Amino acid sequence: MSKQFDMELFLAGVLTGSLATRQRHLRQAKIIQAEIAERWKRETPWVWRRKHVTWFLEHRLDRRSDATRYYYLLTVRLLARRLQKTWVFNI
Repeated sequence: MSKQFDMELFLAGVLTGSLATRQRHLRQAKIIQAEIAERWKRETPWVWRRKHVTWFLEHRLDRRSDATRYYYLLTVRLLARRLQKTWVFNI
């Protein structure tokens, strides 16, 4: 039996801003994690590759508004910063 990955603890070092902003990033990061885990069987951000996140941004957000995609992009940038990756996304 494995422990559930704690996204809040994972992002704690890079989350800044108001409480509402931090909660939004955390909520969106958990959604991203769940979608990637379901599709790619990659449970934690440590094993994600750029293609997994690109897939989420392109295919899971394709029918969302521009504003929603922008806010998810901000969350993805936080995840990349925490992973110390130099990923650049053009959505």
